[in-house]
Amino acid sequence: MSDEDDSLLVARCLAGDTAAFRPLVERYQRLLYSVALRMLGDREEAADAAQNAFVRAFEKLASYDRNHKFFSWLYRILVNECLNVKRARRVMVPLDPDMRAPGSPLETLETAERRARVQAAVARLPREQREVIVLRHFADLSYREIADVLELPEKTVKSRLYDARQQLGHALLGWGIER
Repeated sequence: MSDEDDSLLVARCLAGDTAAFRPLVERYQRLLYSVALRMLGDREEAADAAQNAFVRAFEKLASYDRNHKFFSWLYRILVNECLNVKRARRVMVPLDPDMRAPGSPLETLETAERRARVQAAVARLPREQREVIVLRHFADLSYREIADVLELPEKTVKSRLYDARQQLGHALLGWGIER
């Protein structure tokens, strides 16, 4: 199946043929499960997250922009679902009122500013570079897994990662960009 096939299946679903969604599920369920398992580290949570991503995608199918890859749209839904699972599993423990935060207020502010700068720099990357950075450094996928998820040669993944890291180094550290 190709991206055009995905778009045709989406169009059929939107026209009322809900069975046309099944081939999309069959095509992407292993990839979504693999990414979710890497992000969550728990088989049951990963299976639930992948299933919920498909449900949400089906419910929001009318918002899919056919100018983009269906899998990229579906992948973003999955990532959001995984982040929701991680957020929900956090155990809230009341803090001791006498407990001090590590570091000074200045260090805390500097850390928050650094985090915001990194997030902004990643957000400014072209989509192809942003995807590989997120999958490698935030989802902790191997080069092979990224290549499988994005359906690219492994060399292309490595090249995009190199370019993305150079761009981030330039934006955050003032590195000169090599070409």
